Amino acid sequence: MNNNRRNFIKESLTVGAGLVIGGAASYASKLDANSHIDSDSGLNIKESAMKFGLVTYQWGKDWDLPTVISNCEKTGFLGVELRTQHAHGVEASLNATQRIEVKKRFADSPVTCVGYGSNFEYHNPDQTILRQNIEQTKEYIKLCKDIGASGIKVKPNNLPAGVPRERTIAQIADSLNEVGKFAGDYGLIVRVEAHGLITQELPNMKAIFDQVIQPNVKICWNSNPVDLNPPGIEGNFNMVKQWIGDTVHVRELNANDYPYQKLFNLFAGINYKGWILLEASSTPTDRLSAMKEQLTAFKDLVAKI
Repeated sequence: MNNNRRNFIKESLTVGAGLVIGGAASYASKLDANSHIDSDSGLNIKESAMKFGLVTYQWGKDWDLPTVISNCEKTGFLGVELRTQHAHGVEASLNATQRIEVKKRFADSPVTCVGYGSNFEYHNPDQTILRQNIEQTKEYIKLCKDIGASGIKVKPNNLPAGVPRERTIAQIADSLNEVGKFAGDYGLIVRVEAHGLITQELPNMKAIFDQVIQPNVKICWNSNPVDLNPPGIEGNFNMVKQWIGDTVHVRELNANDYPYQKLFNLFAGINYKGWILLEASSTPTDRLSAMKEQLTAFKDLVAKI
């Protein structure tokens, strides 16, 4: 047993008998706190259904689960996408009791478990590796259901050289249809991150989704530099907007290297009601202060829509 899992189990055993799994009071505590006149920043926040949360990509990679939830509470983050192979130890190896404890921790917190951020991919021409990725996706879909998450993040990662592009695109789409159908039986969403050196390009994402027939398979916008390639961010956005789901990944919102105000305006234009999830990659000395700064930047962008 590795240390991450041992620490997780140790933390789980400390949960008191008074914990409950949800109910009306729990759901009420998760109401969007972003649409108001914000007392902390003083900003006049326009009515917006967008919610701000964290991807534990870098800023949360070394936090166990109680710390992830606590730090989101302290900084005003409403949700979290738990990334695979990180210190919180939420993996398919958890037994039924441990999965219940994860669900309880979120139910007794204002923080929503948005989903799980996997590394499963479907472009590999080796059919054995492809099948492994598909079957593992299904196991983690079961995990998502058990911990109260609403979906799983997957990704295409490449269009391999030497393989006809059309063949790989069809293989990715077929795989997404298979895992999407499986996830649909559990009432979950499959969120396909626009990711990979070639596949992150929105025309290639469109080519994949032109062949996706499962309605619960959606695009997770990833705020990549290639979004600005011709025909520009608005043209690329319009190219895939019909498939955009309920999660968007952003980097530091005040970095000035991506037109986030334009992006927020585009999402407001389609009445987006999902999550804006911070997938930061910098290394601030004080991550909690940095998180609060990003929440202020989020509120500022919403106020200017």
